[in-house]
Amino acid sequence: MNNKQLWINHIKGLCICLVVIYHSVITFYPHLVQSQTGLPEYIAKSWIYLNLYLAPFRMPVFFFISGFLITRYIDVVKWRDCIDKRLWNIFYVLLLWGVLQWLGITLINEWLAPELVRNPTSNAAYSENLLQFATSMAKASTSLWYLYALVLYFLVFKSLRQYKVPVIVMLLALNVVISFMPLPWWGMNSVVRNMCYYGLGAWFGPQLMNAMKAFSPRQRPLFCVAAALVSTALYLVNVPLVISVLSIFVIMKLFYLLDNWRESRPDAFLNIVGTNTIAIYTTHRIVIEALSLFTLAQIHAGHLSDNLVLAILLVYPFFSLAICTLLGLGFRKLSRVLCGDMFFSPPKKRVMATDAG
Repeated sequence: MNNKQLWINHIKGLCICLVVIYHSVITFYPHLVQSQTGLPEYIAKSWIYLNLYLAPFRMPVFFFISGFLITRYIDVVKWRDCIDKRLWNIFYVLLLWGVLQWLGITLINEWLAPELVRNPTSNAAYSENLLQFATSMAKASTSLWYLYALVLYFLVFKSLRQYKVPVIVMLLALNVVISFMPLPWWGMNSVVRNMCYYGLGAWFGPQLMNAMKAFSPRQRPLFCVAAALVSTALYLVNVPLVISVLSIFVIMKLFYLLDNWRESRPDAFLNIVGTNTIAIYTTHRIVIEALSLFTLAQIHAGHLSDNLVLAILLVYPFFSLAICTLLGLGFRKLSRVLCGDMFFSPPKKRVMATDAG
């Protein structure tokens, strides 16, 4: 990615950081609310609520950028040339890491929290047998549902690219409907809800990007205030669509302005993370499960002082983010050095690349 587009990669980096923080919070703080009182309880609840309020600013922009970056594949590249990179490669990683997460998280739970009761149908990683695992994966009830969505979205939007306006209108309406009548499976619910954002990027990304660059908040302050008030009001009545679309626009505008003020660097933290989103996304859930169960066990056993527990509660999501990022990047490097990146690229693709060289 050239320097003129590094700011887009930085947004991807921010998004994967928010995803890691989200999982860090939901696997840790809810288990402490009942056992903590006073300030520790208040901190735990604050992280839980903050996590909820960050929802409109996390996945929508992630999917918009994901759609925007494959616009050429949608409009120009022929189907047969899309099978490998846009479909098989992602499906391979989804299936491989679905199994690895299932095995890894099952072992971690048996080791660190054998007494903890999990709902085996709530997540493919908690499945008790192969049938449950396959069923959960088919319903997108997996921590890897983002990869599931990328495969499905590409098929949908490349197939229906001649009907852009009616389809995107229908998906925007579906986003609102699903807020009040959600699907029974949380993973598929997320896949359907976020489809419109990917579509906006894949079908209308270049136009929206140009509009964002040309827009000046100083010239339209009343419009900006009105948009903020309306989107917030709708969000409070459980219609997050408008604030999510607005957040896409605002986040892109901020990163674009920062890039104009100080050009994005290839060695910047967010660029490194944004370049390795798949590695961090696939590995972080296993790391988080181990880290949260170990830390919870230490707290519940009384092995930590009150001051140390308070400090952990304050910074745990950031500590977890740092560990997940380092281990994800490290494992990606090992994968490349030891086995030709087999954990993130199909073996057949590696053989073909070797033969071509």
